[in-house]
Amino acid sequence: MTYFARLSLSRRFLVASFPILLIGMLVIGAWVGNTIERGVVHRVGGVTSLYVESFVAPHVQVLAHTDTLDDSHRAALDSLLADTPLGQRIVAFKIWDRNGRVFYSTNTALIGRTFPIGEGLAAALAGNVHSEISDLSQEENIAERHKWSRLIETYSPLHADHLGTVLAAAEFYQTTDELFREIHSAQLQSWLVVAATMLAMYLLIFAVVRRGSQTIDAQRHQLNDKVAELSKVVAQNAQLHDRVRRAAVRTTALNERFLRRISADIHDGPAQDLALAQMRLESIADVCGKCLVRGEGQRPLGEDFRSILSALQSALTDLRSISLGLQLPEIDRLPGSEIAGRAVRDFERKSGARVTLTTASDSTEVSLPVKIALYRLIQESLANGFRHGGSAHQRVDVSTADGQLNVTVSDNGAGFDPRAMPTDGHVGLEGMQERVEILGGSFHLHSRPGHGTVITVSMPMHLAGIEYE
Repeated sequence: MTYFARLSLSRRFLVASFPILLIGMLVIGAWVGNTIERGVVHRVGGVTSLYVESFVAPHVQVLAHTDTLDDSHRAALDSLLADTPLGQRIVAFKIWDRNGRVFYSTNTALIGRTFPIGEGLAAALAGNVHSEISDLSQEENIAERHKWSRLIETYSPLHADHLGTVLAAAEFYQTTDELFREIHSAQLQSWLVVAATMLAMYLLIFAVVRRGSQTIDAQRHQLNDKVAELSKVVAQNAQLHDRVRRAAVRTTALNERFLRRISADIHDGPAQDLALAQMRLESIADVCGKCLVRGEGQRPLGEDFRSILSALQSALTDLRSISLGLQLPEIDRLPGSEIAGRAVRDFERKSGARVTLTTASDSTEVSLPVKIALYRLIQESLANGFRHGGSAHQRVDVSTADGQLNVTVSDNGAGFDPRAMPTDGHVGLEGMQERVEILGGSFHLHSRPGHGTVITVSMPMHLAGIEYE
């Protein structure tokens, strides 16, 4: 089958169609030969029956008045079948009456015997000529069977003069030598004609198939070239996609570094200046707290100092809160389960809410970009559920399986319809989904009004060649 598959279409046609062509030619030749054989047998029998009736019928007209032949008629028939060209062509001869009785035969032992009326005899008694090649298996052919294996058997009606009625039936046998020579000659001619016709058709169809095969082969080569080019483009696109994904992951990591730097700058810059200003104002307030502002009805300076100190304290608290929110904790060496615990504890400390955490992860190393995405995902999901969903109970489940880190964050809050969500109103959700998909993970959000929200995420635990630089 492998060898056949490697052949061209035209050669496949040669291999597959030649047996069919050969079998078809043999079948057609055999059919034509059998048809010729039947035709020649019927023609020879028909022509010979005309001679038989013309010579024999005058000697059996007595059968119109009696059911036997006298000695003179038998002698005339014996002379006719012995001394004439007709007798030389006939090797056995019988005359049957309408009851299946033989009242004349070249084999005198059969005269007067009655046999079953067969198909050929019935046809002759009905006025028709019947010819076939007989294998001499009938009971009345015992004598002939000892000399020949097959003979041409013909049954011919013998008619009454001027009346046209059938008086009897003549049965005669001829050898097949001349017949077979004629049949073989006709069969040979028919075989040659069939073979030439089939060969011409075969060559014509082969020429058409070969031309089509050449066209298909040329198109196949062109298609293979196009596929090769397309495969090269696909490979290049895959490389570009991988580079883009790596760049996006590195950008995410660099963004975290940038946020950490901003947090440090806020803490070490404006926050320190505000703290120093607050301390100096407290010292001044202690000295001038009892002083009165010039002018009647004015409040003491101490109240103004206290208002300024309160504003400075509020600004300093906000700056420190922003600084803490921007900065990630040190998670480089923490496993995934501890990162989830750190994010949950940080949320509980800031919100005062309680979160149920379950972890079922192994000790497999997790890439730093995945750690960052895990922390931010839990941080943002819990904050959204607490702030927008009004949830009294939130749950975080973390597990690993087949190299994937699976995270589920759920709550029993108010829920919402994700299809009706404003395109510009949930940057946090879009950011979470973008973080996960950049890492090659999947993000699914399920929520319904009054039935809470479930966020399901699956991320690869390790990103080959992509680390936080």
